[in-house]
Amino acid sequence: MKALLATAASALLFFFGTGLDPLPELAWLAPLPVLLLAPRVHGGIALLTAFTAYLAGSAGSWSYFWHSQSVPRPAALGILGGSALLFALSATLFRLLVRRGHGFLAALAAPALWTVALYVVSLLNPTGVMDTLMTTQADRPPVLRIAAVTGGWGVEFLVLFVPAAVATALAPGLRGRTRLVPVVALAAIAGGLVFWSTPPLAGPPTRIALIAPGQHRWAPDVATPDGQALVQSYVDQIRLLPDGVRAVVLPEATFAVGQATRPRLVDAFAQVARAKNLDVVTGVIDTTPEGRFNAALAVPPSGTPLEYRKQHNGNSPGIASGTELTRFAGTGLMVCMDVNFADPSGDYGEAGTGLVLIPASDEDADGWAHSRTALIRGVENGFSVAWSAARGTPMLADAQGHVLAETRTGDRPFSVVVADIPTGAGKTPYARFGDWFAWLCGLVVLTGIAVATRKQSLSPVTTDAVQI
Repeated sequence: MKALLATAASALLFFFGTGLDPLPELAWLAPLPVLLLAPRVHGGIALLTAFTAYLAGSAGSWSYFWHSQSVPRPAALGILGGSALLFALSATLFRLLVRRGHGFLAALAAPALWTVALYVVSLLNPTGVMDTLMTTQADRPPVLRIAAVTGGWGVEFLVLFVPAAVATALAPGLRGRTRLVPVVALAAIAGGLVFWSTPPLAGPPTRIALIAPGQHRWAPDVATPDGQALVQSYVDQIRLLPDGVRAVVLPEATFAVGQATRPRLVDAFAQVARAKNLDVVTGVIDTTPEGRFNAALAVPPSGTPLEYRKQHNGNSPGIASGTELTRFAGTGLMVCMDVNFADPSGDYGEAGTGLVLIPASDEDADGWAHSRTALIRGVENGFSVAWSAARGTPMLADAQGHVLAETRTGDRPFSVVVADIPTGAGKTPYARFGDWFAWLCGLVVLTGIAVATRKQSLSPVTTDAVQI
């Protein structure tokens, strides 16, 4: 009965506290019922309870993964099942360490296992990582600020460490000091978040506009009548922007261009760029002698374009990957799925880039989560973000994680967002030192596994725990 209640409670909290539209405070509570139960029951029951709770709690995302255009179904099943198994293994490691009397190590090792495993997945998965526990806290800047030092992995760890510390303090059979240390550590972290602040914003605000269509068509050829009509419709929208806008960003793959047709798009946007004294950035599928690229094309008032070629294309056939950063006047360019990976965001941050403009295209349901993935990259690396997404959530956010303006697409012909964005400072500790925290989590996990699997005689602590 206890196992059933713990499963139901955690599943319900995971359902509402994680996923594509989470209530962030519930994410901190979701692991707690399972972790409270784990030291009190047989290992098999603890493993099954944790696996079932997480899998059932992810039910809100099942439909999205099953119908996703960017995640193949075998990969979707692997993500859902693998995440549930990872949580179950984390709970099992917590149980073993608590029953051996190592409460503080248990509170550290369980979230560390979760965090380092996701880090490894982020290196191996062709679509990167998004919509994890760190994403649930993306609208909470006081929590997210630690990402400037630890990367999002610090947030990922913290969301699991809090319930693990509480569960340790209430676990059976532990001595007083073992119970107290995780709580003291938790209080120290909370105090640090209150008094520590993110790097200051570096420059005066820049007025940025986003324009996204209600119904997005993937890369219509600019040479066709439909393509020309679409170019004109965007030109008309840009002419309507308020004075003072210095850059406007359109979504990913708004047009398809080639060597012969690219000048037609550049000329049309250069004219309106000169008239409004702004830069126009649009997503294009650009066919060149070097290959076919998913790119961000920046057209300044001078009419001399710059192009950034998307570095992470996932499973897109026939699309080549770029390798170079593209910056102009301290502003960088990326495209959509690039934010699912540490780089090129880290490279921009290390170079001191204060603002990154990102054409994107989502799948409606994941629009909020993907925009917050971009926001996290900005906090990690000290740059503000202009995220112009078709079928999603166009968003403007500063380098400290504050959303300055956003909207949802789909209910009108064009969605327009305008805000003044302060320039970030770049060069955060995370941009300088990279994923050091994820590697630290790996060391904690190895220590925890070594202690948990070490042979030892049955101690009074273990005996008490078994009897309970």
